[in-house]
Amino acid sequence: MILDSLGRATEYHELHPGLPAAFAWLREHAATAGTGRHEVADGVVAIVDSYRTAPATEKKWETHRRHVDLQVVLSGCELAGWSPVSDLTTRTPYNPEKDAEFYEPPVSAVTRFRLHPGLFAVFLPGDGHQPGVMEGEPGEVRKVVFKLRI
Repeated sequence: MILDSLGRATEYHELHPGLPAAFAWLREHAATAGTGRHEVADGVVAIVDSYRTAPATEKKWETHRRHVDLQVVLSGCELAGWSPVSDLTTRTPYNPEKDAEFYEPPVSAVTRFRLHPGLFAVFLPGDGHQPGVMEGEPGEVRKVVFKLRI
């Protein structure tokens, strides 16, 4: 898992061939992009969504096997959870069509962080993550999640 400032995005370009295209799309289109799926480049899709954050007990833990998630909050803020997949117990087995596996809430301690405009998070396969958690009270979030095929 990576958490950093968008001002340092170029430091990560070599980690995945889709990252430069994703960050370029973010600079050029995020402010005006409509909700939904946007093809960015070969193997890179941007999914723009707006939603209301909720208590951690209502948000799912997930991992992916064929994609890296690059998550960027465009407005609002949310808490996100991170846990190594080795600390998670499967709730819903892996679905290859959705490239997702869902988990029971971890019993062990998890890492929580605040994701707000100006930051980005990268979740690799094996990174259990729980996005969309409210901070204090529920709030509105506009976010883009890039799916980077591996």
